[in-house]
Amino acid sequence: MVAILSPNDDMIPFSTRGEHMSGDGMGLYRIGWAAVSRLPVRPARALFYLIAEAVWRRQPSGVRQLRANLAQVTGAAPDSAEVTRLARLGVHSYLRYWREFFQLSRTRPPVSFEGLDRLPAPGSGRGAILALPHSGNWDLAGAAVAELGRPLTTVGERLRPEALYQRFVAARAAVGIEVLPVDEPRRTVPALTRRLAEGGTVCLLADRDLTGSGLPVRLHGRATTMPAGPARLALSTGAALIPTSLWYSGRELRVHFHEEIVPPAVTSRRAQASAMTQALADVFTDAIRRHPQDWHLLQPVWPPDRRPREETDDARRPGRLAGRHPDVV
Repeated sequence: MVAILSPNDDMIPFSTRGEHMSGDGMGLYRIGWAAVSRLPVRPARALFYLIAEAVWRRQPSGVRQLRANLAQVTGAAPDSAEVTRLARLGVHSYLRYWREFFQLSRTRPPVSFEGLDRLPAPGSGRGAILALPHSGNWDLAGAAVAELGRPLTTVGERLRPEALYQRFVAARAAVGIEVLPVDEPRRTVPALTRRLAEGGTVCLLADRDLTGSGLPVRLHGRATTMPAGPARLALSTGAALIPTSLWYSGRELRVHFHEEIVPPAVTSRRAQASAMTQALADVFTDAIRRHPQDWHLLQPVWPPDRRPREETDDARRPGRLAGRHPDVV
């Protein structure tokens, strides 16, 4: 029922998708992580610029899917000049995320907050659920929130080998982010409930339904599903559901806390969760349209078989998103 914090990657050299990594691959990954973490910011920035340009020239499946997703956001064709411009910026934004993540323990770019007063006051006893899309740098934002005296709890996809997963868990723990495994729901869901009951803060990426069992919504004008976890946790614990958007502004990461999504006055818990999840999708739609270049979701968002008939007909026209890339998870 929960949303997932995942590496969101199938296109960069240090891929962290769910497949097993060999011992040699794991060793190279560790060496690369250690080397980047020690680089001064300017050389690291130059290196990751070159990596982003190499990825862009190669146009792997993740980049093609990013084009398709941005086409839905903008209404332009995937091969249009506008989508091409945004997708190239998106690749650079995504590689910037990884560079900043690898260097998070020693250097952090500035982070500014908007709407911080919309979060429940520390010590009030009321928890907060920060629901956000795959935009900007959620790890950097989480570290900045933790520095304000609000340590975060989130849910993460378990990577393989286990040593790689534990490395990510430890890196996030070092900056105040607790990661619970998504594949242990009997442990994870009660732990999230306890954190919220204690007045804690839970952060969930909520713009992609990995399980396919989420709630129906319209996102950017098209039918799909989004995770039910954020709304259901808010309803079961009384925590505030706060949509959160992130984007880059020069060297700075901007974090905007939107108005709380309040449960509607309907009797059915499912109807409440559905309405709240649609309200979340509406906020995401507006936030992503404002800063599409920093939305780097590289997997399918809109399942073709769930499109209304008129959208299916529209997809047959040149330049529209026609389907799922089979090699993207």
